[in-house]
Amino acid sequence: MLRVANAPCSWGVIENVEGERYDYVRVLNEIAATGYVGTELGDWGFMPTDPAKLTDALAARQLKLLASWVSVYLHDARKHQQSGDDCVRAAKLMAAVGGSDCFVVLGNDPYADPIRAKNAGRITPAMGMSAEQWKVFAKGADAIARRVMDEAGLRTVFHHHIGTWVETPAETQRLMEMTNPDIVGLVFDTGHFRFGGGDEVQGVHQFASRIWHVHFKDQQPDIARQSREQLWDGLQSVGHGVFCELGKGSVNFPAVLEALRSIQYDGWIVVEQDVLPGMGTPKESAQRNRDYLTSIGL
Repeated sequence: MLRVANAPCSWGVIENVEGERYDYVRVLNEIAATGYVGTELGDWGFMPTDPAKLTDALAARQLKLLASWVSVYLHDARKHQQSGDDCVRAAKLMAAVGGSDCFVVLGNDPYADPIRAKNAGRITPAMGMSAEQWKVFAKGADAIARRVMDEAGLRTVFHHHIGTWVETPAETQRLMEMTNPDIVGLVFDTGHFRFGGGDEVQGVHQFASRIWHVHFKDQQPDIARQSREQLWDGLQSVGHGVFCELGKGSVNFPAVLEALRSIQYDGWIVVEQDVLPGMGTPKESAQRNRDYLTSIGL
């Protein structure tokens, strides 16, 4: 049975984002109050890093810990060791609190490369990595995933993401082909896949065997078009609202659900909603997103 979670990033708790930062107590209270039954960890240190304290906080709200995004630098071999250390740290906490079905989410540092950040949503093959760079990238993903498995007993999923070195469906496919399918899966993000040039329903079938975790995010087509016409960079596109609330964009969520069920996906659906001007409070937005998912049978 598919279950629905939300993540701290829907409350603006994310790296490189300015503005009010809610404390974890309020975020967990509001996740539970709006009808979600799970959460991700958020930035390291946002939630308690003491396993007992975090366990108590989640249990009091009947929330399941699912995963943790960890910013990594797979394109830079010099940073593989530190990236691995950061992932293992998060994995050990999650294993102690959430158990062996939690995931480390490898998120290659977004918007760090100027060319990829500038051209998010309109990446061409010429903007991709060289064959040697691909080897470094994939080797880093495999090495980190192996450490996470050996040292914490958890599996690892990679997050394709706009403004990074793996954005398009073709790039996502290439990375999956170059990594170990036993320890590296995919967190399939509907909004990033759509803005990165893919069809989200086709993508579910394309990556069926590697989808271990799912993020629900919508894409506003008019803003996506403006982004391409006006050559906005990735952060500008996000700031203008390219990732709108669920059901207000072009992602076909009923068809995605049908596709997920057809491939017998039985994991979690995690809502990730960018906090945008004019949308009201994060709690209000979280409730609208949950109500929309209820309306389509989730």
